[in-house]
Amino acid sequence: MIALLAIALLVGIYNFVDFGTSSANSPSPASTSAGNQQKKPALTETADNGTLDPRLRLDILAASQSKKYEDGRNIFRMEEVKKIETMAANVRGPMGPDPPPTPTPLPPPPPIPLKFYGFASKPTEPKKIFLIDEGEVFVARQGDIVERKYKVIQINNTSVIIEDVLSNNKQTIPLIAK
Repeated sequence: MIALLAIALLVGIYNFVDFGTSSANSPSPASTSAGNQQKKPALTETADNGTLDPRLRLDILAASQSKKYEDGRNIFRMEEVKKIETMAANVRGPMGPDPPPTPTPLPPPPPIPLKFYGFASKPTEPKKIFLIDEGEVFVARQGDIVERKYKVIQINNTSVIIEDVLSNNKQTIPLIAK
């Protein structure tokens, strides 16, 4: 309890006693009486000891109000207009990160090397086609897979639709005349 009283006493003394940190030019409460009201203090000004004087100085305020805003002048920075103009001239391109590179297009799938040579049909059997690849003849029906990678999708009288099952590539192969 005694320790708390001692701390409270020290805080009270610190708040009420002037240790020389206040400005020498700052008025004391007694000097701001009714007799001194003709003399008005001005806007903040540094005193001799480097501290800020909180009095209002109307001459400095009037000087700052007379400044006109000019195009290109940044009122929030203490730079010359020339520096801003040269910086704006040097900036090229949009702001922000570079856009991601566009993906390269995939190459087209390779053509199917099979040639539609002809077809055979009997009334009781499904239609069969003859396909040639480098001199080798293949016989297939709709839905069959030829050379372990080409599926016969549809058979017509003048063409056949074949799908490369490895690359999902469908091609229409016309009937060749021989």
